Amino acid sequence: MIKIEHLVKNYGTTCAVDDISFEVEDGEIVGFLGPNGAGKSTTMNILTGYLSSTSGKACISGIDILSDPIGAKKLIGYLPEQPPLYLDMTVEEYLNFAYDLKCCKLDRKPHIDSICETVKIKEMYHKVIRTLSKGYRQRVGIAQALIGNPKVIIFDEPTVGLDPKQIIEIRNLIRGLGKAHTVILSTHILQEVQAVCDRIVIINKGKIVANEKTENIANVMSNNRRFNVKIVGPQKDVLSMLRSTQGISYAEPLAERDGDAYTYMIESDAGIDIRKKLFYQLVERNWPLIGMEALGMSLEDIFISVVDKSEEKKTLGGQERIARKNRRGAQASKPEKEIGATLFADAERQRAEASHNQSDESDDE
Repeated sequence: MIKIEHLVKNYGTTCAVDDISFEVEDGEIVGFLGPNGAGKSTTMNILTGYLSSTSGKACISGIDILSDPIGAKKLIGYLPEQPPLYLDMTVEEYLNFAYDLKCCKLDRKPHIDSICETVKIKEMYHKVIRTLSKGYRQRVGIAQALIGNPKVIIFDEPTVGLDPKQIIEIRNLIRGLGKAHTVILSTHILQEVQAVCDRIVIINKGKIVANEKTENIANVMSNNRRFNVKIVGPQKDVLSMLRSTQGISYAEPLAERDGDAYTYMIESDAGIDIRKKLFYQLVERNWPLIGMEALGMSLEDIFISVVDKSEEKKTLGGQERIARKNRRGAQASKPEKEIGATLFADAERQRAEASHNQSDESDDE
């Protein structure tokens, strides 16, 4: 449905988008992530026809957005970070205005009524937009994006500034829209991506550094290797035992204390279930285990790891230096780092294959 090939956008000497390629399948919800200044907004502005690219192609259902912008835009519904609302209009007036602006051919009243039902704003239909809460204004913005029943819907930070209840409602709405539309969702909220999206594309410094199905990442994240354990016993001896136990790659004491029990965070080697072995070792030493909590991997840490990996080798005075940024220490986030490195390597491979295919096409010409 959406195909981006070797897209480049330069602002003078600054390269905002650096030769990116990816596809979004029909009916897929894709989360488009990246730190500030990564190139997300530039890419989305090119995709919606707001900006031209320096080189490369962006196609919607086979239509090049630059060659036939009107034809491509007919297939797109877009909600920018700030919804394009006319606050002095009623919801009814605004949606009818959007209907006329898009030259929509669908039966007006049933179509608008259906959209209002979908986004749950029927009771607000005759109210002035200025009087609506931010959550309802966001819904009105989504409603205008749906007019004309576009095949592709693009959301830029759709839940910014909403309260927790409104965020959940918008997430559910987007998930429902994915059943009949192709959706690209740009957001900084990683829980949102995990809850809504089928695939994650991460961009940093204009390059794609990860492109993977959310399901695949979730499957790896569910393989718990990190635990908080609460053990009664002398802290120094317990910690020494944990660090010397085969299968435990990392152990550190935490600040939590419960009477004569101390809490430790441990991390096992890949493929090792350490729980039974640890239990029996503690029984032998007569150190009661009074708590064990599995700590799921953090999508946030995986995101940071991927971004850090893309910036890992930097040239400084002709020599390479390694950026070592980690909140928990090198060992404490080892699983996330492993996943981040794998995602980055896959993105590098995909980029190399795209460049190779482009070279082959040039040779054929």
